[in-house]
Amino acid sequence: MYPQNDITQENNNGIRIDEPDNILVCDGLVKIYKTDDVEVLALQGLELEIKRGELVAIIGKSGSGKSTLLNMIGGLEKPTAGRLYVDGHDLFAMNEKGLVEYRRKSVGFVWQNSGQNLFPYFTALQNVEAPLYFDRMSQKERREKAMSLLKMIGIDHRAQSYPAQMSGGEQQRVAIAVALAHDPQILLADEPTGAVDSKTSNMIQDIFRRINEETGITIIIVTHDLSLANKVSRVIMISDGKISTEKIMKEKYREQLDNMTTESLAQVESHEEYSILDKAGRVQLSQDTLEMAGIESNKVRVEVKDGKIIISK
Repeated sequence: MYPQNDITQENNNGIRIDEPDNILVCDGLVKIYKTDDVEVLALQGLELEIKRGELVAIIGKSGSGKSTLLNMIGGLEKPTAGRLYVDGHDLFAMNEKGLVEYRRKSVGFVWQNSGQNLFPYFTALQNVEAPLYFDRMSQKERREKAMSLLKMIGIDHRAQSYPAQMSGGEQQRVAIAVALAHDPQILLADEPTGAVDSKTSNMIQDIFRRINEETGITIIIVTHDLSLANKVSRVIMISDGKISTEKIMKEKYREQLDNMTTESLAQVESHEEYSILDKAGRVQLSQDTLEMAGIESNKVRVEVKDGKIIISK
């Protein structure tokens, strides 16, 4: 549970930060990078909640703040301001020792570059075993668990292969097994399909979805790959350090997903899109939306008619 002396059931912004269904809560998250000459505002009061067991893609252009957000969820960076709770941990208040323990037990990482995921001088099996040396397990128990994870990912036939002997897709599948070795509560993936072809990308996306369904682990994928939207239940669009829109998968589409081909996925309306109303009552409209409405000015007309808000130029 969250420390009761640090938080209340609901803060002044209406953000519930002790909700047991939420594994992640970002409340007014700010991140500023400073150099001698300039300050860069990477996150601007970002607000986000993710429930346990969700499969989420965070999508945005380069510089939008998505990788900064992932690094903070993973305990690799601290916020400049705001509050960040992950799996019951107040990451803003944790010291370095606490963050090391959090990274070891609560989160698993899959990076785009295989060099960050795997030891080149270890076989696939040895790579998956490596995180387990920190646990009180016998050699037999480590070997059995590592093999079961490789089998679950469908890469057990490569158990004795070294990374240099495997394709990029095979390396990423081993990396997923490594990330799952210590039974984390959250799996974080940073551009996991960025260095593979489209066929391999689809296979990796299917693996993430299957792991999510079979184990119930929360999976957060940061990417610029819009094709991921077809395979995850919730798509969070981030722009200029804030959440701009969200897309929620339609239930009817979810029921048909397993029987659909990659080609048919692109032809079906899979998600409903929502704009995000922040705590100050502001709505961020995408550039595509503004262009479709023919809005070029920084001033718009806002009217309420029949219970609907109409924005026009």
